[in-house]
Amino acid sequence: MKGTGVALVTPFKKDLSIDFDALSNIIEHVIAGGVEYVVALGTTGEAPNLSKDEKKQIYSFVSEKVNGRVKCIAGIGGNNTPEVVETIKAFDFSKYDAILSVSPYYNKPNQEGIYLHYMELAKASPKPIIIYNVPGRTGSTISAATTLRLANASDKFIATKEASGNPEQFMDILHQKPINFSVISGDDNLTVPFLAMGMSGVISVIGNAFPKDFSNMVRFGLKGDFDSARELHYKLYDAMKSIFLDGSPGGIKVILNELGLCENIVRLPLAPVNETVEAKLRQLANKLK
Repeated sequence: MKGTGVALVTPFKKDLSIDFDALSNIIEHVIAGGVEYVVALGTTGEAPNLSKDEKKQIYSFVSEKVNGRVKCIAGIGGNNTPEVVETIKAFDFSKYDAILSVSPYYNKPNQEGIYLHYMELAKASPKPIIIYNVPGRTGSTISAATTLRLANASDKFIATKEASGNPEQFMDILHQKPINFSVISGDDNLTVPFLAMGMSGVISVIGNAFPKDFSNMVRFGLKGDFDSARELHYKLYDAMKSIFLDGSPGGIKVILNELGLCENIVRLPLAPVNETVEAKLRQLANKLK
C-alpha cells in the first residue's frame, strides 16, 4: 500500500439522490491525476448517511468505473462486529483489492475488544485489511501495542491508516512493525513529515480535488526528494487545512463544486460549511486551478 489513495466523496444532486455522473467524473479526475488507489465509502464518502442499497450501488459503480486501472479499496466498518462480519461475507470482492475498516466507534471498546473485533474480520475476509485508527471520530484509540499485535497475529492485516495525529503513536508502530506491514497517513497536511519518518503513503481527502500535485508530492517524498515534496506541500497547505475548518466532507465539496466536479451538497446531519469558510475555499480552489 504505497503512494496516494483517495477517499472518494459521494456526490449528491439537489434532490439529495446520489449523483453518479459526478462520481464518474471525480473517479476519472483522480485516476488521470495519477493516484495509486481509490477508497469507496471511507469517512469522506458519508457512509453513515447512506442506506444499505445505496452503499451497494456505490461499491458496484466505483469498481466498474475503475475497472482495474488503479487499486480499489472498500470501506467496510462498524461498531456491531457480527453485522460487519456478515457484510464482509456477503460482499462482492471480485474487483476490490482490500478493505479499509474503521475501529468500532461510540461503544468505546477496550483494547482487547478492539483486537478481537479485528480478528473476527480477518477470519471472515477473503481480502487484506487496512486497520483504521481515527480517535477524533470513533471516541477511542487503537493503541500502538494493539496495532502491532494485530499485524503479527494475521497476514490479513497489511496496513494501518493512522489518523491519530500522534507522532509517538505511529513511530512506535513504524519502529516495531513486521516488514510487510505498512503505515498510511490519514492526515493530508502532515503527510510529508510522516513520509520522512517512514510512512508508505496516505489516504487523502484533498486528493479528490488536486490529485496530480498531491500524488506527485507523495512520490517525491517516497523517493527522498523532500525539496520537491516540500514545494508541493506548501502549495497545497492552505487548502489541506481549510477543508476541515467547518466539517468534512463539506469543505472538499466546496472546492469540487468550484472545479465543476460536483454539487456543494451534503446530507443531514451534516450541513454545508459556513459562508466565511466557503468563500475562503472557493478562493483557494481558483488559486490552485
